[in-house]
Order: sequence, then C-alpha cells, then structure tokens
Amino acid sequence: MLRDQICSSSELTFLMEAHDGLSAAIAGRAGFKGLWASGLSIACSLGYRDASEASWSQIVDAVERIVESAKMPVLVDGDGGFGNFNNARLLARKLRQRGAAGVALEDSCFPKINSFIGDRHPLADIDEFSGRLRAVKDTVADDLILVARIEALIAGHDMDEAILRAHAYADAGADAILIHSRKTAADEIIAFMRAWQNRLPVVIVPTKYYRTPVSIYRKARISTVIWANHSLRAAMAAMRQVCGRILAEETTASIEPNIATLDEIFEMFNYNELACAELRYQSPNPRQ
Repeated sequence: MLRDQICSSSELTFLMEAHDGLSAAIAGRAGFKGLWASGLSIACSLGYRDASEASWSQIVDAVERIVESAKMPVLVDGDGGFGNFNNARLLARKLRQRGAAGVALEDSCFPKINSFIGDRHPLADIDEFSGRLRAVKDTVADDLILVARIEALIAGHDMDEAILRAHAYADAGADAILIHSRKTAADEIIAFMRAWQNRLPVVIVPTKYYRTPVSIYRKARISTVIWANHSLRAAMAAMRQVCGRILAEETTASIEPNIATLDEIFEMFNYNELACAELRYQSPNPRQ
C-alpha cells in the first residue's frame, strides 16, 4: 500500500505524523491512509531530544505500537540508520519484523541533530551513505520502501550538490527521494523538482514552508507530503493549557466540556470487543 502511495500513485499522497498508538489511532480516524513515525516526535514522547538520544531499539518499539494501533502503512524516520551500514541494515530488518512499510534514511553523520537546530550539519560522504542504502536494500529487498533523505540544502550546500546526491542514491537502490529544506518558502523544493526531472518519486516535509498552497506541489509532480510533527505539537499545546488551568482553578469543571470523554477513549480502543471476548472465552461452557 505504501509503495502504491509513494511510488505508483498519480495522486498526491499525505502522511500524518504519529509517535505512539494513540496518535496513530487518531490519524486513522481522521481519514489518513498512511503515517510518518517521526523521530522528533517519538524522541519527545520519550522525554529525549532529537539528537540520537533515543536508541534504535526504543524507536523500533514505538513503531510496533504505531503499526499495531494504526492498521495502515507506516513510513519510519530512521535518522541516518544509527551508525554505519551494519547498524542501518539491522534497523531495517527489525522494522520489517515489527510491521513497518518503509524507512527513510538521511545522509547525516551519527549522532545527528534535528534539521532545524543550529547550523552544524555535517553530511555523510556520498559513497559511504550509498553503501548504507545498498546494505538496507540487500537486507529487506522490496519488503520495505527505502526513502533516501537529502540534507544538502539544510547544510547550506547548493542545488548541484543536492542533485548529485539524489542521483547517487537512486543508483544505490532508493525507491524515492526526500528533499529537505528549512526555508520559509518552497523555492528550493520547486527548483529541485525542475532539476531532478522526476527520475524517482519525491517526498517533501513542509514544516517551515507551510504557507505554500498544496496545488504547487501537485503542479510540481511531488509524490508525497509529510505532516511531520503536528500531532505532537497539538498535544503539547493542549496539555500545557489544561495543566495550567487545572493548577490555577483547582478544578476540572471548566475544562471537561473541551476534552475527550472517557467513553470516547473506550470506543476508540474497542473496549466492547474485550467484553464480548470475555463472554466467549471466560464464561463456562456447558458440557456437550
């Protein structure tokens, strides 16, 4: 399904961020058909910074809960693979075992730092990163979609460098290219699309250039848009407000109309199924 969305579809695909089972379930209820397991959001939900502080095994465990809850394809933010080619292929193998549909690897050095923090973003050597991609492809073949994420524009390099890397990563077996930018307008993205000529499908993350109309992406023949961290940010803002009000008012009376009810929680996670299963499996059956 993810391959159809990213690689085969003529329609623009949208992936919604998820960082745990609850955010995955909510995105599914909203109507999204695919998810982005965000490294930033998962790290924050664990109380870590997006600076390789969460281990690959913690990321894999979180992905398992997202996959189980969502019942839809999940593309995983795999950072740079948490090391060299061997770490990257181990990560891919474990993600496949936990039910992920794809992994995005970025050409950063380990340990990485979030793309929007500071200006120190050293890039991996092209040949070395291409080796990581080949190792992943040899390990999981077509069982996982492999997205090569290019950080050249984030690191201040020119478009020629980004295109050079895109061609190398395509040759290494990537199924799609994610071109990243932290500009507040999508000019770099559109320039990349013109130069790239759609050799492979292109994925974007418009966190900073969010004012760009989606019609621009369709016209540029972009394959997939990732809304990369918005559930986490929405939850953070809502929890901050609720905690502040409860502390100040010393009651929940005024906030109850504006938060989810317990019945909504029970319905989302299908408590009725548990009650039915108890009747079937725990009630004594009369002997035949």
